[in-house]
Amino acid sequence: MQTTDAKSRARAAERAAERAAEVRAHREELLRDPHRPGYHFTIPEGKATPFDPNGAIYWKGRYHLFYIYQTGVEPARDHHWGHVSSTDLFHWRHHPTGLVSGMFSGNCFVAKDGTPCMCYHQVGQGNSIAKALDDGLDAWQKLGDITPHTQPGDAFHGRYRSWDPFAWLEGETYYAIFGGKRPAIAKAADLTGPWQYAGDLFAHGVEGVPLDEDVSCAELFRLGGKHVLLCISHSLGCRYYVGDWRGEQFHPERHERMSWVDNAFFAPESLVDDGGRRIMWAWLLDGDGFKTRQGAAWSGTMSLPRVLAMGNDGRLRMDVPTEIEALRYDARSRQAISVPADSEVALDDIAGRSLELAIETADCQAAQFGVKVCCSSNAAEETLIYHDAAAGTLNVDTTRSSTGDELARIEAAPFALADGEPLRLRVFVDNSVVEVFAGGRQAVARRIYPGRPDSTGVKLFARGGAARVGRLDAWKIMPANPY
Repeated sequence: MQTTDAKSRARAAERAAERAAEVRAHREELLRDPHRPGYHFTIPEGKATPFDPNGAIYWKGRYHLFYIYQTGVEPARDHHWGHVSSTDLFHWRHHPTGLVSGMFSGNCFVAKDGTPCMCYHQVGQGNSIAKALDDGLDAWQKLGDITPHTQPGDAFHGRYRSWDPFAWLEGETYYAIFGGKRPAIAKAADLTGPWQYAGDLFAHGVEGVPLDEDVSCAELFRLGGKHVLLCISHSLGCRYYVGDWRGEQFHPERHERMSWVDNAFFAPESLVDDGGRRIMWAWLLDGDGFKTRQGAAWSGTMSLPRVLAMGNDGRLRMDVPTEIEALRYDARSRQAISVPADSEVALDDIAGRSLELAIETADCQAAQFGVKVCCSSNAAEETLIYHDAAAGTLNVDTTRSSTGDELARIEAAPFALADGEPLRLRVFVDNSVVEVFAGGRQAVARRIYPGRPDSTGVKLFARGGAARVGRLDAWKIMPANPY
């Protein structure tokens, strides 16, 4: 006859086996999903909306990245920060969740004593600080609300509605941007305060952007001799200002968008590594607005990391870090490819849904020239990536990416070529993600959901004139996500 202890051990073993079977079944379900990205960082399980990247920091030789995810369902769902780290930006180790309950957007910075700290919005409380308790950044102590509490009659009373803070240490003073429709600057001599309002974030506006456009998921950093304010607004998506931080205010000179049609490139976050590179991620929305795809067992995908630099024209330069080259295999290369006017050329030896393409023109007289990816054999499905010379735009056309009722848009980013400048495209295909980098100075990211298993083809095309490709390189990309 079994003792009570033996029965308890047997029941525990049975429960463990049941949990293992559930985990295995879920993993198999994810692995069979043809739309789950393989080398873009993707939520390991469940649906996360929002899925903002947060708290990025390069610390003790590792890239650390946090992300918002939810437990429960509305209206009782709660927000937590998942945590991953990497040494190469593409293979991520999952950490235990140390920042839980009410965690909304924020950033990581280093305090006066050299300790990493998070400045974030604590739901139902206000903008808050948490301090790391170990170098693995697994354990944290929440230090509480830092939002200045004003009284009627105070200069700033009722002036700001605060969310999505961004904090940093400058000299002996802590500063924080408190996001909102009228973003503010707060400051303090010590982490726990008292924090005081220093005034409006913006010293003035810029042409074409309302001064009350909301500034959310903000970051302020120095890059190439200027200051960059990277942020979103809920009506414009990801965007940035270039200007100067002085006199405890930001003086903007230029404003540029990073999302143009439906704000699907959202919630940026960045860090500086030991090589001085400014590297950013963004959340790639997978449906209209903040909706997730129906029936999927997961929702939450980040963009490829982008290395940012400042161009001589005051606009950001952006490209994918060289670490992605370690994922390449099955290389193919072709040279001197002629594409007659109003025609397309199939690249029969290049196909797939996990690809990188590098294309450079030798001569282009076409009004529109580019590449089609994820093409089905009957042309029912295809995604078009092209430069429109007259419009001066880099276009990604997803109107025929799927025969289903998924996203269907043409996103057009400003991109004009100088006289005699070749078109240089880097195209990344990752199941339901297409990201395009042009000339190192423009990028577009879109979600696609091909429904046909044969939607893997690649074709070059030209409209309104002929083109000649000097060189085309292609690689398959090894998935880096564990599943």
